[in-house]
Amino acid sequence: MGELRNPPAQGTGRGIVVHGAQWGDEGKGKIVDLLTESAKAVVRFQGGNNAGHTLVVGGEKTIVHLMPSGILHPDTTCLIGNGVVLDPEVLCKEMDTLAEKGVAVTPERLMISRKTHVIMPYHRTLDSAREALRAGGKIGTTGRGIGPCYEDKMARIGIRAGDFDDPELLGKKIAQALVEKNTLFHHLFNMEPMDPVAVAETVAPVARRLAPYLGDVSTVIQKTMGTGGDVLFEGAQGTHLDIDHGTYPFVTSSNTVSGQAAAGSGCSPRALPRVVAVVKAYTTRVGSGPFPTELFGTIGDYLQQKGGEYGATTGRKRRCGWLDLVLLRESARLSGPPDIALTKLDVLSGLYEIKLCIGYRYKGKVFEYPPQDEGALEHVEPMYETMPGWEEDLSGLTAWEDLPLAAREYVSRIEQSLQTTCSIISVGPDRRQTIVRG
Repeated sequence: MGELRNPPAQGTGRGIVVHGAQWGDEGKGKIVDLLTESAKAVVRFQGGNNAGHTLVVGGEKTIVHLMPSGILHPDTTCLIGNGVVLDPEVLCKEMDTLAEKGVAVTPERLMISRKTHVIMPYHRTLDSAREALRAGGKIGTTGRGIGPCYEDKMARIGIRAGDFDDPELLGKKIAQALVEKNTLFHHLFNMEPMDPVAVAETVAPVARRLAPYLGDVSTVIQKTMGTGGDVLFEGAQGTHLDIDHGTYPFVTSSNTVSGQAAAGSGCSPRALPRVVAVVKAYTTRVGSGPFPTELFGTIGDYLQQKGGEYGATTGRKRRCGWLDLVLLRESARLSGPPDIALTKLDVLSGLYEIKLCIGYRYKGKVFEYPPQDEGALEHVEPMYETMPGWEEDLSGLTAWEDLPLAAREYVSRIEQSLQTTCSIISVGPDRRQTIVRG
């Protein structure tokens, strides 16, 4: 497939951050899986099991939610960083599913940071109860307890993975966390309070199983780079679901921009010289929230069906629309990627013409970047540039020169607008269906 990067100096490995530049579902799992071929370790640095990464190797599909996407490479160390919120039951199920496929997940292959916060049963209950109470004002949460777990982290009453090998401390912390939550369950949601002893007993088996996987992720990253090994930093969701910079309040509960890679894994930003932004060749979004370029007719259905646009985690149908360069400029500004990995270019084959959103009209002005008012994206008018489409099937192509002229011009227009390079172009779900440039 060719060399994906210049080799680092001997004894100095590099950090490569892979993050989504849209609203998630850009195909990050495949790109991490590709880049893992030349990496010694992969670390997940934020989010929880509300993310789903689909890996296709030799036609066989594997979906992971918490497990780093490098798990299919037998010589790669997989790390779960402190910025993640970990559902231990989900992780154990993933480990079992991988074992059935012949992928051994041992403590030698997987390490969980002792500082990683843990999703408890009461987090999931609280998440679902709140969303039900919102009625017509739902924000589209997956109900997996992600937000409530991050809340406990900030309130300093969270359960951390390191508590798994201290049952007495774990029980005390569960009881402390339930004091406030049981008040909410009883008085606000009209639900039965949760028994802290019963919760601790429920969690105990997975805690015992995962305790051997606990370790110092920061040190592993440092040692890997110190011996010349590259480390991939894998993000979840996408830039415009970032808790600070996304389309608030229709966002996730963590920072999804590339800058979070350092804080969410325990390394210096100086160790992260390369950022690869994963961009789908069109735009999709799952759940509620503004979507300026959304398509509601035949073309939107075409993209949804041909692209197989269903959430890997929830199975929800994804909303589809034209590529939005305004949002991508904001992503580039926030994360500074010198590289783009462009995915699903093959899905656009068969369209007579393709539109690119190059700007917004809002309150009588033209915007090249999203207006910063909360809710503004609900009211912007997208400005489009129309480009010719192409009929050719791209799924078997392996070289830039083999792409139809219209496809190359489309990619070049994206590069010109974002002042970056599409170094990887995906033309199908399989690992082999990839064009690497330079």
